[in-house]
Amino acid sequence: MTSLKRKIEETGSAIGTMAFEFFVPGLPAIVAATGADFLLLDMEHSGAGFETMKAQCAACRGIGLAPIVRVPAPDYHFVARAFDVGAHGVMLPMIETAEQAAHIAACASYPPVGRRGAAFSVAHDDYRAGSPVDKMAAAAERRLVIAQIETPLGVENARAIAATTGIDVVWVGHFDLTSFMGIPAQFEHPDYRAAIDRVLEAARAAAKPAGFMATDADWAARYWDLGFRVIAYGLDHLLYQQALRAGVDLLRTRATAG
Repeated sequence: MTSLKRKIEETGSAIGTMAFEFFVPGLPAIVAATGADFLLLDMEHSGAGFETMKAQCAACRGIGLAPIVRVPAPDYHFVARAFDVGAHGVMLPMIETAEQAAHIAACASYPPVGRRGAAFSVAHDDYRAGSPVDKMAAAAERRLVIAQIETPLGVENARAIAATTGIDVVWVGHFDLTSFMGIPAQFEHPDYRAAIDRVLEAARAAAKPAGFMATDADWAARYWDLGFRVIAYGLDHLLYQQALRAGVDLLRTRATAG
């Protein structure tokens, strides 16, 4: 199976969704049935731990869906552990400098390229025997690192972050970015739009895709047209809530009409 990283390198794009709440056994299969490329599993805001992530990554095996884990912080023990439990990629919040980007890239890679500790015949290599050298090569081919740009300093250093070896996608965290800019949720503000343009320019200069989480179809179409090519469409609980609300409103209207 072609890895998500290779797919992005070959096609320049990938489409998936994000989960905050519904970490149930069937979630990966449900997502895979839509034709999505990846499932982005949140640890930063959801309160979920690595045992939950391990189960979700296991449920992604063999169904053509790449599990990506957003960890709470750009620290070694989060990055390396996410890969060890079976993630194909990691997302790191609040990346602000090339030095931070280089650190997380090193945490995601085995020596001599990086500093990821070695454990084999465990979850990330499907508990199989085999050559550690071959497994390291396979891990390097698969592992995807996404750096989130969510602050003015991150925007300022976006070109250097994107150019860092081992960073595969630069991702705009739009809510945090507007908050740290002092314009919370003002997504039409010219300063926010200028920041978006700067990140997109940095991604183009590094020949790497920019990523975004679109909460609905309008956002997805708009940010795709702006140039974002790795997009997580919707959050699990919001997608469910929106679909349920549409049905409830339909029936309420009929009930009111008699």
